[in-house]
Amino acid sequence: MRAQLARVDAVLVQALIAAALSFAHIHDVAVAAGQDGWKAWAYPVSVDLLLVAAWRRLRSGSAKGAAWCWFVIALAASLGANVATAGLLDLGNVPAWLRILVAGWPAVAFLGGTLLAHSAPKAADEVMTIEGQEEEPESEPEPPAPPAIEAPPERPAVPVPAALIDHARKVAAEHHTRTGTPMDVPTLRARLGVPAPMAEAIAAHL
Repeated sequence: MRAQLARVDAVLVQALIAAALSFAHIHDVAVAAGQDGWKAWAYPVSVDLLLVAAWRRLRSGSAKGAAWCWFVIALAASLGANVATAGLLDLGNVPAWLRILVAGWPAVAFLGGTLLAHSAPKAADEVMTIEGQEEEPESEPEPPAPPAIEAPPERPAVPVPAALIDHARKVAAEHHTRTGTPMDVPTLRARLGVPAPMAEAIAAHL
């Protein structure tokens, strides 16, 4: 555990040293190119932010071509400042082309950072959309409607004597008074002792 922490600490210290030196070199080049005050400090910040944005896109595994392009541009700006301040460039007499590069860098960094942070590859979106979709279950076909049942033929009318109808009314009235419910056909048939067709015909007259 301690050995691992020691390795991590060494890497962090080395990264801090490299970042601080690169930060100072970019600041010195910006000052030499006429960008003094707070503007000189903003240049190294923009370079480092573009490097971080490009590295995060590379780590995400998508649109690596654009990520590598902007990573190389930011790395070239950082390495160029390091080399320029190593004595190969007279910071007291900066050439015009370097002043143009320094003056145009904010627009380049803004464009790269915007493209890296706010653009997503369509292929990844389509893959996520396809993976997120679930296959819809096939709808089961509805069974065909059963054939219509033909109604039985009407029975011929059964002649009913008037006296039997009057008697049936009395029996039905007595049943209703006693039970509170109307008399059904089976009960009427049982009380009168007549066949089913006759009971149905009597019920039709009641």
